[in-house]
Amino acid sequence: MEEKKYLKWYNKVGYGSGDVAGNVVYAFLSSFVMLYLTNTVGLNAGIVGTLIALSKLFDGVTDIFFGSMIDKTHTRMGKAKPWMLYGYIGCAVTLIGIFAIPESLGKTAQYAWFFIAYSLLNAVFYTANNIAYSALTALITKNSKERVEMGSYRFIFAFSTSLLIQSVTIKFVEIMGGGAAGWRTVAIIYAIIGLVVNTISALSVKELPEEELNDGVDNSADEKYSLVEAAKLLFANKYYIMICVTYILQQIYSAMLNMGIYYMMYVLLNEDLFPVFSWAINIPLIIALLITPSLVAKWQGLYKLNVTGYAIGTIGRGLVIVAAYMHSVPLMLAFTAVAAFGMGPWQGDMNAVIANCSEYTYLTKGKRVDGTMYSCTSLGIKLGGGLGTAITGWLLAFSKFDQNLTTQPASCISMLHIMYLWVPFAICIIITFIMSRMNVEKANKELVSGRRLNG
Repeated sequence: MEEKKYLKWYNKVGYGSGDVAGNVVYAFLSSFVMLYLTNTVGLNAGIVGTLIALSKLFDGVTDIFFGSMIDKTHTRMGKAKPWMLYGYIGCAVTLIGIFAIPESLGKTAQYAWFFIAYSLLNAVFYTANNIAYSALTALITKNSKERVEMGSYRFIFAFSTSLLIQSVTIKFVEIMGGGAAGWRTVAIIYAIIGLVVNTISALSVKELPEEELNDGVDNSADEKYSLVEAAKLLFANKYYIMICVTYILQQIYSAMLNMGIYYMMYVLLNEDLFPVFSWAINIPLIIALLITPSLVAKWQGLYKLNVTGYAIGTIGRGLVIVAAYMHSVPLMLAFTAVAAFGMGPWQGDMNAVIANCSEYTYLTKGKRVDGTMYSCTSLGIKLGGGLGTAITGWLLAFSKFDQNLTTQPASCISMLHIMYLWVPFAICIIITFIMSRMNVEKANKELVSGRRLNG
């Protein structure tokens, strides 16, 4: 029996465009905040890394808090859309704040300014916006194919935006006057673009009535759970933990590749290669995302596709290392593209996997926690991305990186090889193993079959 369809093409495109807004924040921040802070503001990479790590202490609590609040929200717009809309206003303001650190402040005050703005952006505003945006996958359709398509549209926009930001930002800053003023102007422009697109995205979809989401069952009593109870529901679900760990590792992986700007500047001695490598990553990802819905249908599910894809990605990253030590930039680009293509299907169907994960909690615990379940997306982005950036700061400082030197010491060059080549490869191996254990589709089918037999 064919599943009921809920969405038109423009609903899917409108929803997906929301990741333009998300990535003018995330891609800009993860790719360039360390470069801005070290080479423009003149802050110490190690101290910045420590501040970022400290701010992550707030993230886990706020993720579960906002996820729980979304589950308990009832408005005419729905449960998630208000949080998505209003959360982004704070994102825009704090993004500008991070890239507008006053030059007149003393160093201690500059560190404090960054820490406050960065913590507010990640722990509060981005959390509210991103969890709400991700939760819409489960709130605007019950059709599994449409959920995969939404994920594909979403990440096509995400990687296209990342590609654009990574390709143009350095030159854009120069066009805007360079230095601190250039970074500030670019941040303002990106924030305005994000605010407009986020609003359009939220208004392009409509949440389903709660009665339809719950199959006519009144679950209002089930929504009355505390923050602690919400956390227990999440961590009792082994698939939620697997997705969280995978997402965190993915973002650390991305943070390491985003620090490729240092690798291009000081190892390959050509910073203009950074956007070229961004193309080698993002174009294959976009191609993979375009074909993911058909691949899911052909493979009759998500599990085998995700495991096989990440195995290909791992092999690709291993070959990038070989090419790097052969001093062949063309081969590095080719194998980077192979790795990115292999990782693409997971990016496209991840939201559908999370929806299945939420269904697993419902089948085992009898409680709907869709908003809280999608906390893993925000938690992964913020904790993984933040830790990745923090780790790069610590490693740069440990390796004696000096932003005032054109040629870095041998210790720094060795560390850049580790950060850009070996760490991403190791992360891919770990994620592939986790993927091999993440068959939530099979678990749900067995639970449903068991209910029918017992019913």
